[in-house]
Amino acid sequence: MEPGETREPREPGPGAETAAAPRWEEAKTFHDNLAPKKKPKSPKPQNAVTIAVSSRALFRMDEEQRIYTEQGVEEYVRYQLEHENEPFSPGPAFPFVKALEAVNRRLRELYPESEDVFDIVLVTNNHAQVGVRLINSINHYDLSIERFCMTGGNSPICYLKAYHTNLYLSADAEKVQEAIDEGIAAATIFSPSRDVAVSQSQLRVAFDGDAVLFSDESERIVKAHGLDRFFEHEKAHENKPLAQGPLKGFLEALGRLQKKFYSKGLRLECPIRTYLVTARSAASSGARALKTLRTWGLETDEALFLAGAPKGPLLEKIRPHIFFDDQMFHVAGAQEMGTVAAHVPYGVAQTPRRTTPTKQATSAL
Repeated sequence: MEPGETREPREPGPGAETAAAPRWEEAKTFHDNLAPKKKPKSPKPQNAVTIAVSSRALFRMDEEQRIYTEQGVEEYVRYQLEHENEPFSPGPAFPFVKALEAVNRRLRELYPESEDVFDIVLVTNNHAQVGVRLINSINHYDLSIERFCMTGGNSPICYLKAYHTNLYLSADAEKVQEAIDEGIAAATIFSPSRDVAVSQSQLRVAFDGDAVLFSDESERIVKAHGLDRFFEHEKAHENKPLAQGPLKGFLEALGRLQKKFYSKGLRLECPIRTYLVTARSAASSGARALKTLRTWGLETDEALFLAGAPKGPLLEKIRPHIFFDDQMFHVAGAQEMGTVAAHVPYGVAQTPRRTTPTKQATSAL
């Protein structure tokens, strides 16, 4: 090139733009992976389906609970502070919470502006200083839990209605009973005897009928007069709806979210599936249960009438994230087969009250 001569810019050769595109995409993907993931905005409590979960339901805290029981609260807090960078292991409610979040992701894809989703609140009587370890554990597992209620030794039950709680799960039977007495759907959750894989893409919830979805009217008749009188009563009152039980409202909330998928033509691909698993007999007492649900405008995807047979083997096939029952006998049977079971302390079967899932005689319901 002669002095003073300028070189004309050369046109990019064929394929230069297409060669640059993959490099740009690679760089963008690398950057996106480095950037912190933005968690979804929390909905207003009055618009959401609020699930309140205690720390011992969400995480395994057996050693911490032992220290609290044997050595007192000061040693317990000290231990938690010393181990606050060690995440807790998942507890019995953990798969349920992960399934709730999977449903939320689907709902937000279909309804980006809607707040009609699950909102999970961590409710605990832990001291606020223990909150750092809980926050670290939640972030470790990438859970979307932004609302905490830490009451420093006091019962948190008085706050549940302020959070618009639709369901409260705890490992503390006394607090669950307190919530039930306040008219809040609640259950004591128990870890299964063995781990069983559950669906990662579909929330599965199984309910007993009497004293869970329905009132304990029928169980009272069984207890007072026996099965024959119960069958006569159910036949005579087949077209009279049962009164509602403590978890009717939660089934109603699940049904409302299911319909959001149905309206998009996704009934068969719905990520929520519900089950009625009852010891009732279909022919002699099943019609009243189904007609009651129909009267309420509710349904379950599946209805299993076992006529007094054990529930555990059927639940093993269903593999629900949680199963609700009012009798410890059925809770224990579900546990043995690997199901996360939750005891609803409501109705005549709670006399006398029990706080551990020990086998005992049971009615047909």
